Amino acid sequence: MAKKQKFIKTNAIRIVESEQIAYETRSYEIEDGQNDGLSVANKTNESPKNVYKTLVAMASKTELLVFIISVTEELDLKKAAKAAGCKKVEMLPMKELTKETGYVRGGCSPVGMKKELPTFIDQQAEALDYLYVSAGKVGLQMKLAPRDLASVTKAQFVDIVKE
Repeated sequence: MAKKQKFIKTNAIRIVESEQIAYETRSYEIEDGQNDGLSVANKTNESPKNVYKTLVAMASKTELLVFIISVTEELDLKKAAKAAGCKKVEMLPMKELTKETGYVRGGCSPVGMKKELPTFIDQQAEALDYLYVSAGKVGLQMKLAPRDLASVTKAQFVDIVKE
């Protein structure tokens, strides 16, 4: 009798389920090392406009912020700072990502980080029926409604991408 492969739930999935939010997961191959957003969209046969990346930035040495934008866009640091009510925002050094969030590059979900951080979703997401974000593990994406993502992360929709 063949063993059934057990699906491992990540923190992000557990939290979404505990909030009774409808979601789907989609996995993709990671062996080729290509886990940037556009590659993920391609591997999952999804439009890049529906695939979002989670970026962690610093307003100060101790204040971290989360920005969720389409993989086709670039974060505008000035708009991000304005949205967060800060003078300046800079990206968190990659070497500090796991220590600060509990997630690794390519598997950083906006849901279920070590600490609840102020979170901002690009306003373009509001018009979508659904979007994909990391489910908390490289090779696993989570599909959910933008409003549900905003609800579970206590996020605001704001203009944060470069023109």
